[in-house]
Amino acid sequence: MSLLDSSLWDVIKASFNPDIWKELVTPVGETIYMTVISSLIVLIFGILLGIFLTITSPDGLLPLTAPYVTAGWIINVLRSLPQMVMIILMIPVARLIFGKSYGTNACIIAISASCIPMYARIVESSLLEIGKGKIEAAKSIGSTNFQIITKVIIPETLPGLIRGFTVAVISVISMTALAGMFGAGGIGDIAVRFGYQRFQHDRLFACVYILVILVQLTQGIGNLVSNRILKTRNLL
Repeated sequence: MSLLDSSLWDVIKASFNPDIWKELVTPVGETIYMTVISSLIVLIFGILLGIFLTITSPDGLLPLTAPYVTAGWIINVLRSLPQMVMIILMIPVARLIFGKSYGTNACIIAISASCIPMYARIVESSLLEIGKGKIEAAKSIGSTNFQIITKVIIPETLPGLIRGFTVAVISVISMTALAGMFGAGGIGDIAVRFGYQRFQHDRLFACVYILVILVQLTQGIGNLVSNRILKTRNLL
């Protein structure tokens, strides 16, 4: 059903048709798959890059000007690229790894590459919030840099890291929808092929509902975990 020949209310009612939702089961699974795998990649590499930027900064545990400036410059360049441009640039990489430039696995490369720099900066900002006094206290008792990172800096900033990761996951979800335009499958593919190209706006609305639900669930879980940690520390 299209808004071109039907009222908004009729299209909204049609978007809850059981037949439409049955068709969306597989695309929803593809979207969740892309989101989970991409988010794990973003989490791992984002934290590693964020820690690297933090410890190699001029005020860090191991100041290294050249690596810090180089890594920061590369991250800023990647962050400046629009998501659509990143998807296009990652096509050769996806083809090299998977032998094809389309599909869920291929687009995971582009999604991860686009969101890792953002989360790395979030991690860096969170880690820099810790008081210098705590780090100096850890040094005074003979803690190594690795112990300071794993037992002081990360635990103390964990709520902020979780909130930042929640933002990153939501960005991943939005990018999976965009990746549908490039053959990634998922909800974005249905929204483009049916909602945009064929003017089947009832299916488009159903896709929007699912994306909103996924984002709300992600934000709710992130807030719950973060607040739980703060409550255990009597900070909330």
